[in-house]
Amino acid sequence: MPIKQFLLNNKNGIIVKLASFGARIVSIITPDKNGLFEDIVLGYDSVDEYMDDKLYMGCIVGRYANRISKGKISINRKTYFLSQNDSENTLHGGFQGFDKKIWNAEKDGNSVKMNYCSEDGEEGFPGKLSVAVTFELTESDELIIDYQAQTTKDTVVNLTHHTYFNLAGNTCSTVLDHFLTIHSDYITEIDSCLIPTDNFLEVKNTPFDFKTPKTIGSRISLNHPQLNLGNGFDHNWVLNKNPDELSKAAVLFEPTSGRTIEFFTTMPGLQVFTSNFGTENIPGKEGRFIKARSAVAIEPQFFPDSPNQHNFPSAILKSNEGYNHKTIYKFGIE
Repeated sequence: MPIKQFLLNNKNGIIVKLASFGARIVSIITPDKNGLFEDIVLGYDSVDEYMDDKLYMGCIVGRYANRISKGKISINRKTYFLSQNDSENTLHGGFQGFDKKIWNAEKDGNSVKMNYCSEDGEEGFPGKLSVAVTFELTESDELIIDYQAQTTKDTVVNLTHHTYFNLAGNTCSTVLDHFLTIHSDYITEIDSCLIPTDNFLEVKNTPFDFKTPKTIGSRISLNHPQLNLGNGFDHNWVLNKNPDELSKAAVLFEPTSGRTIEFFTTMPGLQVFTSNFGTENIPGKEGRFIKARSAVAIEPQFFPDSPNQHNFPSAILKSNEGYNHKTIYKFGIE
């Protein structure tokens, strides 16, 4: 199946480029406070580079985003063994997750709908899962991502978009001077394998308190055992919201450009990953290298390892139900 590429734009000049390989956001081009348009997501110049990508640049991750402990789940008293692609754990759906698939895709007006059918047993997950993801760019400068899925057997589903943002534009700068706000009072504590324990940690008086705007750089180097485990932020915030309610979860702001993104979601959690890469330099767009702290991924989703954590919101999708979730990126300028 050939890989398709699409372009969405609106009256304000915002451009969103998509590709059907991994249902991927390739570029988001928005203006700064001086009217300069720049690409605010990290990625690569060619399709071949995305095919070799190991960083999940701009893709849909699934069938289950984030980590599942020991690659094992139990549904209806039956145990399923999943692909273990992150040491002994399952990460982002396994070795050949949704990011490695070519999706069927068609454009309709200013939206693109992408479909993928995950066969029963793919990467160990039960049930034939039919997934549809629609991207719509509105005249109100919103990118709406609507997720839908149905399964033939009870299974687990957790879909999100793994876009890396740098609101200064596609530069060599870090995101340490970006201000972040997260509407959350707790994170889920992680162990040395980045798997949640059964503890909820209050963010008050910790580096994880973003209830009011704070720069990422002012928090990320503080001495805290949870930051040491993640080599930075790679944690799930428990959002202050009602189940399935579409509400504002976070705001990202870069002061030099004035660019902002407001993140709205129906999901209960928000994974924030501050591109905690090693020291290697990875070639990115226009020959610029992708380095540690060069972007932040803000991913609405179910909590990590929810299938094995009974006190977490359930990520089980039953065969007689439908999976319906929505994320909105609202672009602005301050």
